[in-house]
Amino acid sequence: MYLYLVSYDLKAPGRNYEGVFGVLKSALSWWHYLESTWIIRTSLTIDEWNDKLLAQIDRNDSLLIIDVTGKTRNGWLNKKAWEWIREQNIIIEKERTQRRS
Repeated sequence: MYLYLVSYDLKAPGRNYEGVFGVLKSALSWWHYLESTWIIRTSLTIDEWNDKLLAQIDRNDSLLIIDVTGKTRNGWLNKKAWEWIREQNIIIEKERTQRRS
């Protein structure tokens, strides 16, 4: 299980990017409070997500996916956002512990 930060710059004015949003919402859990940034909990690899999202965007768009599972983080977000991030990392750590047992 992974927690990925997905950020993008969708450049085509007026283009319908609902496919991008649908793919991101297909994650096991997701957070989206910043305009072009999502955090998703998933069992898929970064490469699998990259392929899924590249199929939905134009070649002049930009995409960045970073594994943030259990990583140190800091920023200025509301309490609900930080609680969601902590909860997802707890879920991931519990699953990893169960697999080791």
